Amino acid sequence: MTTGSPVYRRIVLKFSGEVLAGSLGYGIDPPVLERVAAEVREVTALGVQVAIVIGGGNIFRGVAASAGGMDRATADYMGMLATIINALALQDGLEKADLQTRVLSAIEMRAVAEPYIRRRAIRHLEKGRVVIFAAGTGNPFFTTDTAGALRAVEIGADAIMKATKVDGIYSADPKLDATAVRLAHVTYREVLSRGLEVMDATAISLCMDNKLPIVVFDLTRAGNIKRIVRGEPVGSIVSAEGG
Repeated sequence: MTTGSPVYRRIVLKFSGEVLAGSLGYGIDPPVLERVAAEVREVTALGVQVAIVIGGGNIFRGVAASAGGMDRATADYMGMLATIINALALQDGLEKADLQTRVLSAIEMRAVAEPYIRRRAIRHLEKGRVVIFAAGTGNPFFTTDTAGALRAVEIGADAIMKATKVDGIYSADPKLDATAVRLAHVTYREVLSRGLEVMDATAISLCMDNKLPIVVFDLTRAGNIKRIVRGEPVGSIVSAEGG
């Protein structure tokens, strides 16, 4: 159903670190920050409360470092620090777009970010501020997908929206399989049983246990976030009831 007013009052946007790299492939591409900030501003103008969880893969990938022989916990902590760099860059971009922003870090780093406190995060959202959750869950062995699902449940979000470079969930990798079809609706159990690459199993299970819808969408198409919060059929939805 499409409506003029938002169908979600509070959302968590999950961005991978690679999104910020844009065409550079590594690091942070300033034009991408500008575009993301413009998209978020459009959504907040509708009265929607926005929180963001960002990965760090454009700077450092803990899993890759672990595979190369580094201690997994150490590698994961380094990845968490990369998410803080991204969060600060995103905060700067959002504030240039005249949005009040707060970075809340799961690893205490008081000189650059507030410590994550659930009630404080909710209060910021209620005051119309965009909240960026950094440093994942603060624990190694958990992905930023799981951090996004956890924070979304903690703050009572209506949905978690995962930004990707494709227009939803496919039955197989569309780049490798010409017969792959887009799935507009899919259940949590189908994602787990079919091994669909949406989020890791821990994140999916957390969303399933708390009936938190997951919307997978293409961030490269301008205006998609606004379309989703207005109820337009964009991307793919994971929920308890499939299509």
